[in-house]
Formats: sequence, structure tokens, C-alpha cells
Amino acid sequence: MKPHVTLVNPPAPSGSTGHMPFALLGLGYLGAVLEENKYPVDVIDCQVLQLSFDDFRTEIVRRKPDIVGLTSTTLTYLSALKLAKIAKEELPKCQIFIGGPHVTFWDDKALTECLELDVVVRKEGEYTLLELVQRVEANKNFDGVQGITHRKNGKIVRNPDRPYIEDLDSLPFPARHLWPMEKLRKFEDVLYLAASRGCVFWCEFCATVRMHGRKFRMRSPKNVVDELEFLHKTYGVTNFTFCDDAFTVEPERTEELCRLILERKLKIKWNCGTRIDMLSKELLVTMREAGCVSVWSGVESGTQEVLDSMHKGITTEQTLRVYGWIRELGLKPVPNVILGFPGETKESAWKTIKFVEKISPDEVGFYNIATPFPGTPLYDSVKEKGWLRVTDFDKYDTATPIFETPWLTMKELKQLREQAFHHFYTRPSYVVRMFGKGWMYGFAALRTAAAHLIMSLNSKLKSS
Repeated sequence: MKPHVTLVNPPAPSGSTGHMPFALLGLGYLGAVLEENKYPVDVIDCQVLQLSFDDFRTEIVRRKPDIVGLTSTTLTYLSALKLAKIAKEELPKCQIFIGGPHVTFWDDKALTECLELDVVVRKEGEYTLLELVQRVEANKNFDGVQGITHRKNGKIVRNPDRPYIEDLDSLPFPARHLWPMEKLRKFEDVLYLAASRGCVFWCEFCATVRMHGRKFRMRSPKNVVDELEFLHKTYGVTNFTFCDDAFTVEPERTEELCRLILERKLKIKWNCGTRIDMLSKELLVTMREAGCVSVWSGVESGTQEVLDSMHKGITTEQTLRVYGWIRELGLKPVPNVILGFPGETKESAWKTIKFVEKISPDEVGFYNIATPFPGTPLYDSVKEKGWLRVTDFDKYDTATPIFETPWLTMKELKQLREQAFHHFYTRPSYVVRMFGKGWMYGFAALRTAAAHLIMSLNSKLKSS
């Protein structure tokens, strides 16, 4: 009998949102490859279903899988370990595998910290998991399985890496039908796609290169648009987000993708993330014609010194020029910012805050605090210099200070982030601009400004 596999997305810590879109795509690809090979598979997404640990216990007992496949980011890592313990308590004979970006770089520690885990799947997991399931079916051990770390004779063994999947078109579309789509659509009325993997850049705060390789591997435009058309016709979805690190790395490919969207008359809206040095005004026009409504990118800082220390490889002048095009063309600008990177001072942070306001986005939900995720050069540097102060991964939500530097304390950094939001929404120019979009937007901006003004005053009173 073929082993039954249950794939699991852990709950996020209380008060945080987790990283559901990436978990959905990752588990969706795993489930699709297993289904393609005739293995029974289902999904427990604790975030979409809003399941507690007790709810998960009930679900895992009801489903009785032979294999439990957990995923986790850094933020959901501790939750994943709790689920592993619960699964092993209820189903002592089941095999428990875990994968994802965090454990890829925390593999031996994960197996040491949680004896209930049997295998850590490192980096891309589609064919690694398939081989593991085949080994379980054949009642064979895991010797020689590439891309895993496991226990053997009481010792932790790290097998060699598995080569990256070069032909991404060979992968089936993510098995989204394994989710309760009516609840998923209520959770967020947008579906996520990944048109590429890897990156040729290596920013200090990012683990993409170590996770997916220093090379762009891209699906063909036809394959991507086939998926868009399938999702549009199957689920009636009109809103999509591309989760690529740099969607426009090859302009000709992006133009071809847009051409196919128009050729097939797909009435959809989509947004994407990319680098500002990979955009031209002409490309943005083409993207807008094909349904693009928003572009988000890593502005990161408004000072060149901090950008250079991040190894970001862009200039503030490029950012202002490209976001000028984005606004001019009527697209929604979404600049992502990182505050508190080593070398950041109060003065440079305020330059960044003013820089973002100069870009003039409609809202600002993107003031992230520099967070040293395992697998990033930032983590290695912060750990080596003794700056790390918080080791509870439940706090790694990009809103909580994790380390402090000679330039900024954690308290100062937290206050800067709060002040950034208050300053953005209480500017008269912002309220006036929103009234220019209509009375509804204007009055909403007034309410938001009033709320932030009250929060700012309360914060000042507490600190005085």
C-alpha cells in the first residue's frame, strides 16, 4: 500500500501573520509531484484554517498519515517543532520530515532540538520528498538520498546537496485543490505564483542565493501564462501576485509573458516584485497593458552608505527615477524598507523615512526591521560580532528588533519604526493627496491620521 502523506503549514505565533503565500506555493508543488506519482496526499494549513495546536492534534488523528511533511520559515519554526511532537505522540510509527528555508540552514540543530523529527529536507524539496516517500514505500533506509540531513546509528548525517531543478516547466502546477479553496479565497482573494527561482545578487539580509542558487532559473512565459489561464478559468480568480525575487530580470521574457496575457484576452490584475535597476519605462508600460497594477521592490534605504553596506547594488537616484515612472503610469508604488541594518544611525533612518515619503506611496506597511534570519550573511555577521540579543524565533517577524549595534539600541530602533508610521500618515500633504483620489479615500486618510496622532501622543507621554 502506498504511504499516505500529510503536508503541514504550522500556525504563526500569536500577533503575527506568518508567511502563508510561500508555504502555500511550496507545499502545493510538493503535493503536485506526489500526486503525479500516484501517492495519496492532503494538506493541513493551520494558518488558512486558523487551527490551534489542539485542533491540529484532532486533524492528524483523523487523517492518520504514514508521513507528515512540515514546512517552516524562521517565524514558524518553533510552531513546527510543537506539531512534530504532537504528531509523534498520536502516531508513533509515522515518519516526520521537515523542510523550508529555516531548517535548510538549521538542519543539525533542528534534529538535536526535536528528537521527533526523522529527516530535514534541505533547499528545493520536490524530488527529495518524492524519493523519501519511495524509500518508505519500499521499506528502505535513507542512505544516499541527496538533499537531506538525518540520523544514522545515533549520529546526525548530512547527505550531499541535491542538484537544483533546471527545467522548472517540468514541474506540475501547485496542487491548490488540496486546500479548501472557499476558505483560502476568504483568507486572501489573490493567488500566488512563482515564475522563477534563484538570484544573481546576494544582498546581506537575504537567503535566496543559499536556498535556490546564484542563478536565475525561469519558467517559460507560456508555462506561466498557462497557469494563469488555468487558475482564472478554474477558480474565477482575477487577482494574482508573482512572488519572484526579481520578476523582470529578463525584459524580453517579461514582454513575451505580457504579450501572451493580452493574446489570450485574460482579464486579470497582477502585481510583482523586482529590482528597480531591472525596470524601464517602456517595460512598465507593457506590464500595465497586460494587467499589472502594482510594483513592489526593495528600496531598503534612502542613504547610499547603508545601501552599499547591504550590497544592494542600486542607487537612490535610480530608485527616485523608477518610482517616478511608476507613479506617472498610474501603477501603485510599494517600496519595501529595512530599518536598523548595521551602520544605520538615527540620522540615516530619518533620511530613509523622508525618502519613502518623497516616493509618495498611498500607504506604508513596509517599514521592516533588519532581521538576521539563519542562512543570511547578516545573521553570520551579527552572531560573529556578538550583537544578537533575541534568540526566540517567534519574535523574528520583521517588526521586532532582534539585535543592537553601536549605532542604535533596540529600544531606539523600535521607536524609530513607530515614528515612521506616525510621521507618514499625519502629514497634511498625504491627507490632501488622498482627498484628490475621492472623498472616501480622503476621509479614511483623516481617520488614519487622527489615530496615528493619538498613538504618537500616547507614546510620548509614556516615555516622558
